[in-house]
Amino acid sequence: MIRVKGHLIVKVSICALSLTSCASLKKSTTRKTTTTPASANNNHRVEFIDGIATNRHTHNTNNYNNRDISISKNITRGSANLENAQSWQFKYAQLLDVPVEDVLNYKLYNFIEEWWGTPYRLGGKTRDGIDCSGFVNTLMNTVFQMGLTGNSTNLFTQVKRLPVHDLHEGDLVFFKIHHKRISHVGIYLENDKFVHASTSNGVMISDLKEPYWKKYFAGGGRL
Repeated sequence: MIRVKGHLIVKVSICALSLTSCASLKKSTTRKTTTTPASANNNHRVEFIDGIATNRHTHNTNNYNNRDISISKNITRGSANLENAQSWQFKYAQLLDVPVEDVLNYKLYNFIEEWWGTPYRLGGKTRDGIDCSGFVNTLMNTVFQMGLTGNSTNLFTQVKRLPVHDLHEGDLVFFKIHHKRISHVGIYLENDKFVHASTSNGVMISDLKEPYWKKYFAGGGRL
């Protein structure tokens, strides 16, 4: 009888130990699977594709439409190497609502960062004030070495027209705001987002899908 009781006591102890271990494991596993980066926004979660790893270590330029595009160094695609991404990439990935590994053009986004919030001033060309065409010309000349001049109407005559779904980073977008002719221009980025010097908020990023811009959108094109 003592052996049976002892046997039963041992079995109960083992079961209790097993249950305690499972609970601890479950808690540990739960913590690992629910951890998110502190910088991630719940409404704009940055998604990554596992298993894709394209290292960029020494080559810092790329070419698109005959434009030299500066690429950030040491950027690795893949969720296992997110620590290599820079804070500016996370910032603009959220603003554009795109994966962080798609935001690579450091020269472009550094330019936007430096000019962000510059007030609108008709005919202006400095950080004290700049208009839409002045901003487009300055960005395109600085980032893409295009040598542009002219106002929004002139620029519209220089581009090859493209549908919105074919627009890429560095293409131009045009608007007819309270005019029958082109009166505003911006630079396409990604995911229907464009950067421009707006009359109300200065240099900023807007969305072509917003009702206001959708109403006055006149077309996009490539130089």
